[in-house]
Amino acid sequence: MKGREEFILKNRLHTGEFLRAIGVPWLPPLSSPFDPGYDPITLESHLDQSAHLMSVLKISMACWLVADENATRRKVAAARQYKVPTVTGGGPFEIAVAQRQLPAYLDLCADIGVSRIECGEGFTEMRNKPTEIVRMAGERGLEVQFELGKKHEGSFTSDIVDSLIGRGQEWLDAGAVQLVVEARESAQGIGLFDPQGEFNAAFANRFAKTFGLHTVLFEAPNKASQFALMDFFGRDVHLCNVRLEELLRVEIYRRGLHADAFIKDHLRPKINYRAPERAMSQARR
Repeated sequence: MKGREEFILKNRLHTGEFLRAIGVPWLPPLSSPFDPGYDPITLESHLDQSAHLMSVLKISMACWLVADENATRRKVAAARQYKVPTVTGGGPFEIAVAQRQLPAYLDLCADIGVSRIECGEGFTEMRNKPTEIVRMAGERGLEVQFELGKKHEGSFTSDIVDSLIGRGQEWLDAGAVQLVVEARESAQGIGLFDPQGEFNAAFANRFAKTFGLHTVLFEAPNKASQFALMDFFGRDVHLCNVRLEELLRVEIYRRGLHADAFIKDHLRPKINYRAPERAMSQARR
C-alpha cells in the first residue's frame, strides 16, 4: 500500500481526473466477483488493483473448505484489509443443511471471518424457515443473501419467475440483505438464459421492478451475459459471479469505455464541455 501511494504522489496527472474530464460518472462498487480457488497472492493482487470496484467478494464453491485453511483465512483477511465484504457461495450452505450441520457451518463461517453467507435451494430442499436461518446467522454476526433458481432445471418460465419472486420476498422479509438470480458458470440453458445463451430481458425486468437494482444481483459469468445485462439495464445493474480477471473489462463497459459500449447512448459518457480543460489544468498545478 505504501508503494502504491508513493507512485500516485509522484505523478501530477491522475486517471480519476481524466475520467471525470471525459464525462465518466462516479459509480459505487456494482460488481461482486468470485474467487473459484485462486491462490492468496493472486487474490491479493486483484484486491490491490480492483478493490474499489468490488461490492462483495464471493469465496465461491466449496474450494475454500478443502484449500489449506491458512490460505483461506489469509484471503478473507486480505479482503477485510481492503474493506471488501466477503460472502461464501451457496453450495456449502445447501450441503450443510442437507447433512444437518447448519450450526457448525455458521460457526465456521463466522470464525473464518466472512461477512455474509449465501443461502439457496438450487440442488437441495430447504428444511429451515428463512426467519430461522437469518436469525441463526445474525447471532453469529453474519449477513444473509439468498440465491433464486435451481441449478439443474433449465431456463426460467413465467410460472417459475412468479414463484421465485414470492420466495425472494419471503427471504427479504426475514432479513436477507440481497437476492441473487442464478446463472451458474455458463449463463446458458439456465435462469434468464436459454440453451443458446439468449438473455430473457422481460423476466430480468420483473425481478428488477419487484426488488430494485440495489437488492437484486444478476449472475453474469461470461462476456455475453455481462454485456447483455448492462445493455438492457444500463450502468446501475449489479452483477455477480464475475471472474476476477474479467472485472476490469466489466467496469470499462459499465462506464462506456469499451468500444461496444461507447456506441450505446445510455452507456456512453455524457461530457460536460466545460469540464475537461478545467479538470486537467487543475491537475497540473
